[in-house]
Amino acid sequence: MTEYMGRVGTHGTQMMYRTSTVQANLDYASEADMVKKLRVAIALQPVATALFASSPFFDGSPNGHRSWRSRIWRGLDDSRTGMLPFVFEEGMGYQRYVDWVLDVPMYFVYRDGKYINALGQSFRDFLKGELPALPGEKPTLSDWADHMTTVFPEARVKKYIEMRGADCGDAAHIVALPAFWVGLIYDQTALDAAWDLVKGLDAGTREALRVAASVAALQGEAAGVRLHDLARAAVALSHAGLAARGLGEELYLAPLQQSLVTGEVQADRWLKRYREDWAGSLTPLYEASSL
Repeated sequence: MTEYMGRVGTHGTQMMYRTSTVQANLDYASEADMVKKLRVAIALQPVATALFASSPFFDGSPNGHRSWRSRIWRGLDDSRTGMLPFVFEEGMGYQRYVDWVLDVPMYFVYRDGKYINALGQSFRDFLKGELPALPGEKPTLSDWADHMTTVFPEARVKKYIEMRGADCGDAAHIVALPAFWVGLIYDQTALDAAWDLVKGLDAGTREALRVAASVAALQGEAAGVRLHDLARAAVALSHAGLAARGLGEELYLAPLQQSLVTGEVQADRWLKRYREDWAGSLTPLYEASSL
């Protein structure tokens, strides 16, 4: 992948070696349930990017983004990343997602403990026994599972849905992420309301919000939609969904609620300390981010 990532997109090797995320994996109960949850997940990933933005530095200096990790993913390899506009089209379902994955160029085939180079080759050819890397062989289910791990959209479907839009932050933010998504996704009332919140956004607005989140976090906006407002509504729905579960999980949303009050996320607070308390040094960041 190192060699391949150096030839496509703009930041492939930075993604591989210089980014850190935290993800939440959530179940779905049926095809229709998957579609609705995936649509909500993708549409609200810019909100997650904004709320959890914590990568404002690069090579020891501010980089002009609140989430440089999110910026790295843009233009990295458009064939396998992004906001998946087709998910919001009529007829979306398992087959449509599978068709997309089938058309993503392959990376490798894993056989007998070894990775066989299949860069740029077609899984559709593999199904026909015509893969140049393994002439005459057809894929196993394990090969398909491996190939599914080489697509990197903002939310990814496997046997569950991966929420992939957040930077890894401190401990409080790490536990806030699954709380945020569980509240939105596992309560039907909250899920329905979350879909109502985002279903009017078109593909261009969703993508523009993704860009705005990486640059300005909660201060970003696109097409008249302010991320601060969208985040406030999403966190409120998540809180209500968690409360309906009756397990007291709402308390894990506290760092997000604090950010909504101040308009500042972790990246903003670190930038402020970098310029004031830390006098332009990032050495104290390691201790600050481990609390």
